[in-house]
Amino acid sequence: MKLNTILTIFAPKDPRFFPLLKDTAVILDQAATRLLQLFSSPDKSLWKGLCVDIKSEEVKGDRATGLIFKELNNTFITPFDREDISALADEMDDVIDAINRSAQKVLLYSPEVLPETTVLLAEIIKLGTAEILEAVDKLSNFKKCHNHVRAHAKEIKRLEEKADVVYEEGISRLFREETSPTELIKQKEIIQELEKSANRINNVGKTLKTIVVKYA
Repeated sequence: MKLNTILTIFAPKDPRFFPLLKDTAVILDQAATRLLQLFSSPDKSLWKGLCVDIKSEEVKGDRATGLIFKELNNTFITPFDREDISALADEMDDVIDAINRSAQKVLLYSPEVLPETTVLLAEIIKLGTAEILEAVDKLSNFKKCHNHVRAHAKEIKRLEEKADVVYEEGISRLFREETSPTELIKQKEIIQELEKSANRINNVGKTLKTIVVKYA
């Protein structure tokens, strides 16, 4: 048996990554909460403040991800492969970035209204981040909870498929009903950014599924 294999089996694995990953998942879920508030609010005077809050969460996310990578460089034995921890942190950070871009496009374009499709997609995004938070929280007790992590990954995939349907129906409705070319472009750009956020959440689900397959 190779020396590095023996070390991997018997050396204590540093548990610090679990709270760090959970911190990132909490930030992600908070960003999604603010996003849903943004797209649920008919009061345009509240939009800027909510977008500022989302940007603040994005900055926190960058810091949290940076700390994870710093610890990866300083830690010899990790609870999962470095590549998996790195991928999970990266994918969560990508979702936070996508959520922030969705919010910033609201400020950039300042549409007359936020169509129902945006609310539906924001709701799906929030459900998805809640699944991520629950799954990441269970990683520290993976041997007992790997089936729960698998279930969360499966639900994330289902939500992404639902988001695809909402997106396609919303774009189709937009082109049928919106008479202003300017508003059509603005709303289309925002809807597309939200759909990208949902896809990014599915990437996190794929990484969680990979962890389950490798370690369950």
